[in-house]
Amino acid sequence: MEIIRTISWMSQVARESRVKERIVGLVPTMGALHEGHFSLIRAAKSESAPVVVSIFVNPKQFGPSEDFQKYPRAFETDRAALENLGVDYLFAPTPEEMYPRGFRTSVLVEGLSDKLEGRSRPGHFQGVTTVVLKLLEIVQPNRAYFGRKDAQQARIIRQMALDLNLGTQIVVRPILREPDGLALSSRNVYLNADERRAATALYRSLEAVRREITAGERNPAHLLVALRRVINAEPAVVLDYAEIVDAETLEPVVSLRGESLILLAAKVGKTRLIDNALIEQDNGTIHVTL
Repeated sequence: MEIIRTISWMSQVARESRVKERIVGLVPTMGALHEGHFSLIRAAKSESAPVVVSIFVNPKQFGPSEDFQKYPRAFETDRAALENLGVDYLFAPTPEEMYPRGFRTSVLVEGLSDKLEGRSRPGHFQGVTTVVLKLLEIVQPNRAYFGRKDAQQARIIRQMALDLNLGTQIVVRPILREPDGLALSSRNVYLNADERRAATALYRSLEAVRREITAGERNPAHLLVALRRVINAEPAVVLDYAEIVDAETLEPVVSLRGESLILLAAKVGKTRLIDNALIEQDNGTIHVTL
């Protein structure tokens, strides 16, 4: 595996791959890699060669009071794991490389970036789309891989790629969970033992909604009552938001039609976690995927 630190060298490698008509796969990450990231890498390796993994803790997607400085960083551990997975290139630029002096440009996907996570974290998605666009332009991948745990982010990136004719296929892969249901996240390392146990309330609340739907409930307002009941029963968990929205527009739905998402965010102690479930209909049958 080759470690690349500069944009110029990463761009050169990308150009050589295009000349050879190779199928390039990109997995963008902020490091502190876990099995969720590894599942994306395995998917990329099954469909692409070479595979590029980026590690870049992007300062532009953190607010002033958020955890940029203490965000988990484990570069050597991550590097070894990527070596073992057979990744071809690790792109690990510095903030100064990605945002040199005089950098002034940002990317905003209007209508999708200002709700839910965007409402709670103003400017967050503008930072995400800016860095993802840069990575897609630098690496020029045929496919880029993202996890559905960040469902709103994935939807926004798909829209950006479509609107800007980027030519990269955005591949969204399923959520990976611990045996007790907690969605894998780099921020889970912040949780102490009691908080770790309490954090399963997010998954259990989604399970409660799935049970209600299986029992025949179709009213989103009633479904959210069931979700909040589980969250509110866990004192260590403070709900930020919980909404059932259209999977394309991210607008709240008044009835379950087509594809919808249950999106929620909560604080467990001082750690902010997100989770979601996908609601799909097939010939009148509703399926809920956690």
